[in-house]
Amino acid sequence: MSRFQNRPVDALRTITIQPNIAPQAMGSVLISFGKTQVICAANIESSVPRWMKEQGVTGGWLTAEYAMLPYATSPRKQRDSTRGKVDGRSTEIQRLIGRSLRAAIDLELLGARTMWVDCDVLQADGGTRTASITGATIAMALACHHLVKTGVLKSHPMQKLVAAVSVGICKAQALLDLDYSEDKEAEVDLNLVMNEALEFVEIQASGEESVFNDSQLATMLSYGRQGIIQLFEKQRAILTEIGVF
Repeated sequence: MSRFQNRPVDALRTITIQPNIAPQAMGSVLISFGKTQVICAANIESSVPRWMKEQGVTGGWLTAEYAMLPYATSPRKQRDSTRGKVDGRSTEIQRLIGRSLRAAIDLELLGARTMWVDCDVLQADGGTRTASITGATIAMALACHHLVKTGVLKSHPMQKLVAAVSVGICKAQALLDLDYSEDKEAEVDLNLVMNEALEFVEIQASGEESVFNDSQLATMLSYGRQGIIQLFEKQRAILTEIGVF
């Protein structure tokens, strides 16, 4: 099938990463997957959730919040604060982001601290959750580097980078990194999260009024794995450039 700008079926969109986009955050990036743009920021506070104290859980905690800004889509999306509650989609996505990032950090080394990761979508054109995870990993690495650099921590608590990408089947064709026009027509939707060892952190796959077979799943996982390898290269390049690695 023909894709925007004749992008191959197994190719990522153009990925750009701008670090330190939010000066007040300990770590931040603006990440773009094609037209999708997300600001990811990480901050750390010297306390842990009440449930950890009550249950005697040692170490620290990491939690994520995700929001799509009103002007990220057309028509305008109403703010959660105006609606009086976080919508179900945002809740599900921020839980995914939190689970994914906790797979990247040694919470014991973090100590009795909470890392807050905020992902705010500036422009949505498909793959906002996977862009959020990929960008938030960099923001988290920057925040951890700040703690080590300032002497708060003796060793870096990051274990492995994590990255995520969307894959799907549209008009019977497996596609990597779907934009919105493809995602809304997709028969099958899959979000893949992996770590640097190419171990699975999470796989979210569902047929959208359709089904998929072993061969299609294998193709989607193959495309996703190769895309994530490229994302790790981009993450490492930017972190090396700014002196984290």
